[in-house]
Amino acid sequence: MTHTARRIGRTLAFVLPVVMVLSGTLAVTRVPWSAPNTDTQLLTTASATVSQKAKPLAPQDILREKLLVELKEKDPGVALTGLQRAVEQKPSLARHCMSIAKALGKAAVEQYGPTRAHRFSRPVCDTSFASGVAQFS
Repeated sequence: MTHTARRIGRTLAFVLPVVMVLSGTLAVTRVPWSAPNTDTQLLTTASATVSQKAKPLAPQDILREKLLVELKEKDPGVALTGLQRAVEQKPSLARHCMSIAKALGKAAVEQYGPTRAHRFSRPVCDTSFASGVAQFS
């Protein structure tokens, strides 16, 4: 029994370092030593994006974009009036009113600064515009 144990021990003593060296060598060959080619990666990503069909925008997204343009071209008061009228005409937009008003508040702060943006506040969508101004001030 002792002879068999010694034989197994000698075999392991010889085989184990060989296995360790080989597995370490194989592990090192799989490491990406150079940075991936980001130009190719970006090109692949861009072409994949272009090949996908654009999803149609939801009505609240269309309204948000329209009102943000009005805010930039005119002033936040005009955009808030447009929001109030849109919600009155299409009540299904009421659940998106607060998020749109906050987005208008953020845009107003970016364009006019926090003090001047507060001057345009009015009670549209439970004062969400003022909340948006305060949040992004």
